[in-house]
Amino acid sequence: MNTTQWIQSLIAERRCPVIPIMTHPGIELLGKKVIDAVTDGQIHFEAIDALNRRFPQSDACTVIMDLTVEAEAFGAQLHMDDNEVPSVVGRLVSNKAEVEALTVPGLDRGRVPEYLKANRLAAGRIDKPVFGGCIGPYSLAGRLFDMTEIMMAIYTEPETVNLLLEKCTEFLIRYCQAIKEAGVAGVILAEPAAGLLPDDLCREYSSIYVRRIIEAVQDDSFAVILHNCGNTGYCTPAMVYTGAKGYHFGNKMDMKTALADCPADTLVMGNLDPVGVFKMATPQEVEQATQALLESCGDYANFVISSGCDTPPEIPFENIEAFYRTVDRYNQARKI
Repeated sequence: MNTTQWIQSLIAERRCPVIPIMTHPGIELLGKKVIDAVTDGQIHFEAIDALNRRFPQSDACTVIMDLTVEAEAFGAQLHMDDNEVPSVVGRLVSNKAEVEALTVPGLDRGRVPEYLKANRLAAGRIDKPVFGGCIGPYSLAGRLFDMTEIMMAIYTEPETVNLLLEKCTEFLIRYCQAIKEAGVAGVILAEPAAGLLPDDLCREYSSIYVRRIIEAVQDDSFAVILHNCGNTGYCTPAMVYTGAKGYHFGNKMDMKTALADCPADTLVMGNLDPVGVFKMATPQEVEQATQALLESCGDYANFVISSGCDTPPEIPFENIEAFYRTVDRYNQARKI
């Protein structure tokens, strides 16, 4: 598909598009566990497909935002529970010598083949745009070096950090090229750790490298949506510097500020709290929060209502129904 034309059509329509980053409820529809989907590309695809069939209102589908796949490929240790999102345990590298010795892995390592399989199956069998998922270079480097340690190393040993970022970027370019070859419409590139940096450092240690990934893969058939749920407004210019076709914000961000700071021809997506609203609120509270966000931002043609991040496991289906029902009601009223 021509993703550029699709984005332009969303912006031109007299309604608010809706694309939550949401896959875990599909796993539950299958009667499976998180570990099943994050280790088996077939089950992962079936979860995406099941959720799309249950809630066809979304303008696009997304794969699981699993920020451990790439670190595992490099050799990082993971903690994996049956029904929780995997997490990285410990440090893989801790000094310049170890970074220099670090090998950039191939795409046959860890669970990368299973995620590519899920992308390929979803792209071929779901009749709407599908967006893959990928971690950003600084967030990946932080998982390999330790997040606290890398923030200190920026000041004490910047050459080591930049060398690690070079290796992370090399791998991520290859991975995103493979995701693109799988046939999906684009990738949501998650760079949450960059939200901990001020704008100048975000640009130097994240955006420059993200821009290289975008220049390597983004075209009319493939869009990069840059996700930064750590940003509360101070590093939006660094995000825009990357040249992505869309920007996705977390629930700490004021969406009207984000919309004012991003180009009008890009998608600006967010930002209902995935835990506080989608998981913990009552259906009535979900309706209220959704309506408030739509009324605040719905007049911006490039606004796409979404979750602030990937929604967690065990969201009440009544809350998902309340979310879509509110968006449908809002869009119907706009037609009058």
